[in-house]
Amino acid sequence: MDGRAHNVSAVLRLLLGFVVLSTVAGLLMAGLAIPAIGATGQAAKGGVNFFNDLPSDFTVSPLAQQSRILDADGKLIANPYDENRIIVPLKKISKTMQNAQIAIEDSRFYEHGGLDVRGFSRAMLSNLQGGDVQGASTLTQQYVKITLQENALRKGDKEAAAAAVQKSYSRKLQELKYALNVEENFTKDQILEGYLNLVYYGDQAYGVEAAALNYFGVSASKLTLAQAALMAGVVQQPTAYNPVINPKAAQTRRNIVLDRMQALGLASAKDVAAAKKLDVKKMIHKKPAKGVCHRSTQPYFCTYVLEWLQKSPQMAVLGKTPADRIKAINQGGLTIRTTLKPAMQKAAQREITKAVPVNNKQNLGAGATIIEPGTGKVLAMAQATDFGRYQTNVNVDQVYGGGPLGYQFGSTAKTFGVVAALEKGMPLEGTIKVPFATGKKGYEFKQESLFKSKCGASRPFWSVKNDYPSGGKMMTLGEGISKSINTWAAQLVIDVGPCDVRDVMTKMGLHKGDGKPIDPHASDITLGSGTTNMMSLANAYATLAASGKYCEPNPVTSITTSDKKEVKVPGPQCKQVISQDVADGVTYLLKGTLDSGTAKGVWSNAIRPAAGKTGTTEGHNQGWFVGYTKQLATAVWLGNLRPASKNGKMYSLNGKCFGEYGCISQVFGGTVSAPVWAKIMRAASEGLPVKDFPAPSAAIRAGSLDGLPNVIGRSASKAASLLAEAGFKSHVEGKINSSLPAGTVAATTPAGSALKGSDVGLLISTGVAYYQPDPQPQQQQPTPPGKQEKPPKPGKP
Repeated sequence: MDGRAHNVSAVLRLLLGFVVLSTVAGLLMAGLAIPAIGATGQAAKGGVNFFNDLPSDFTVSPLAQQSRILDADGKLIANPYDENRIIVPLKKISKTMQNAQIAIEDSRFYEHGGLDVRGFSRAMLSNLQGGDVQGASTLTQQYVKITLQENALRKGDKEAAAAAVQKSYSRKLQELKYALNVEENFTKDQILEGYLNLVYYGDQAYGVEAAALNYFGVSASKLTLAQAALMAGVVQQPTAYNPVINPKAAQTRRNIVLDRMQALGLASAKDVAAAKKLDVKKMIHKKPAKGVCHRSTQPYFCTYVLEWLQKSPQMAVLGKTPADRIKAINQGGLTIRTTLKPAMQKAAQREITKAVPVNNKQNLGAGATIIEPGTGKVLAMAQATDFGRYQTNVNVDQVYGGGPLGYQFGSTAKTFGVVAALEKGMPLEGTIKVPFATGKKGYEFKQESLFKSKCGASRPFWSVKNDYPSGGKMMTLGEGISKSINTWAAQLVIDVGPCDVRDVMTKMGLHKGDGKPIDPHASDITLGSGTTNMMSLANAYATLAASGKYCEPNPVTSITTSDKKEVKVPGPQCKQVISQDVADGVTYLLKGTLDSGTAKGVWSNAIRPAAGKTGTTEGHNQGWFVGYTKQLATAVWLGNLRPASKNGKMYSLNGKCFGEYGCISQVFGGTVSAPVWAKIMRAASEGLPVKDFPAPSAAIRAGSLDGLPNVIGRSASKAASLLAEAGFKSHVEGKINSSLPAGTVAATTPAGSALKGSDVGLLISTGVAYYQPDPQPQQQQPTPPGKQEKPPKPGKP
């Protein structure tokens, strides 16, 4: 019985084989240029009909569907795709590699028209005797098979992917018909190029270029005879012949390829012998596979764009979820034009790395972002770190590849207090009484309202120091912001309300790296003890440059499909968040930073008007400058990449060396960050028209203070009640000599009028009139011989 069953099975295989051979013969009779095999009759006729009914139009290789990310000038930034694959033209694949692949897979590739009849007939006879459907596929047929499988996998169709490689006669016939179509529509070189870029070479390397880099650390154009033979041999069984995990099997297979190349005259006996002597283990110089952005000329911006495309609400046009969107990007053949200006990017990268060399040993980092006011376009994004070692993007939010916090932003925070003050009606030249403090002894703010506010201080007092002895007098907004006096900023925020200042920060787009508002603490809001990143800060100041219009940052201008259709990308997402009058008034004050303040000398407003603010954090831990012209807003950060040691001790910038700027004993925002900003802005502004900012309006100059009720001579409690009824807060500021009864209010600070809702200080009379005798003339004392008068020592700048 067993023998009979075996014979029946053999007969069935012979009959099936006869049908297939008859089909091929029928194809010959239909006029294909294939040598006759010899079959006639109904079987052949039926085979021809079956073959003719098969689909013939073959879809172009899915490799054409990889997307392109371009800069604003149309130059390539990156090619996103699913697999570790680098597409190269045939001219960049060594001839040795081409020969090796042809030798082992399809030696008559340049002779046949898609079907190698000799190989097909030989395999068919073997199949008739052995039972399994075996190879004899030409390179063209293999190209068709792999392409069909890839297309199916990209669509998520596992059944179609399995059918593309199924061992069956019907599948082979379909593959053959597609191959004939490919041969009619493409040249041999085009087919070979597509095959070499598509085929899997094992070890997660797809295509010849990625495989060459993966195994040997060289491009496909540099492959030697031994390397080419080794790679060509892997294709048949990518796992079994993987030289990394199965070097012995790979070496045996490589030698078979070498012998075949010698037999075909594609390699000399001498060269083959030399290649065989090389041990596969020693040949391998594996390089870790790099992601799309690792290979980009702008890796940080590349990562930001890909994350933004996946996660920004504006990009719902690409899909509902990040997974849907990345699939569209990796498989859709999209052309994504970005906002990145190559010239500006080059300038920003050049200048920050002149100050902070990449891979320095001082824990120094640097970053810069340039934003276009009024549109939110991200024009440049530079970072002085090695992407291979440090992939966190210091410029952006965590959701787009940045850190969860960012860095403390120091005195750049003071601008938002000025915005809030002008919004509340303080005149442009308005003054406030500024407490005195030094670098060692701070002034303790003890206003009750400060500690009751949800945006206030957590302790019963808030001690604020100045960088140098200053304060103790009335000070204008312009002087306070340009000289960056800490006690001035603290008093201003107390007067206008810490929560109101924080609200200004939020509506102007300033936030922490995790996207949440700046923490509601007085120091965070006033002195920049909170954290943010370059893009957030640059964009907040861009709101001032755009006369109060906030625009959400965006890096993409257009998206086009593979068939040249435009994807509807939303335009700038903008809204007016502060009045034009207020924004232009703040800009007028911030010009003083460059004219006479903490960044004096780095920029000439006479040549191109600009405004900005320095920022230095406590302990000189980080240094900032953020500034803008009418067309560009740029934030520059130079600081400690790791802010503190493991035990929490904050690092200082003092004494560190900053490239061409040298080693600096005391580092402020104006020391290095401001000069770097100026150089970036000069280069980025080249060719742009010179535009001035609108002059402050008469209304913003005059302000709109509210009159105070007359509380002079009242008791402190009655004065507080009257002020509360008028919408003001109050506190006892101290005592002064006065002829008014002791314990009554002798004066207020400010006097006469104040910001609506602000905190008014009450000065209580001692009951003792202030008496000043008439000055008596004094005789001028002569200067002793040999001595010179010394002028008073100036305050520390």
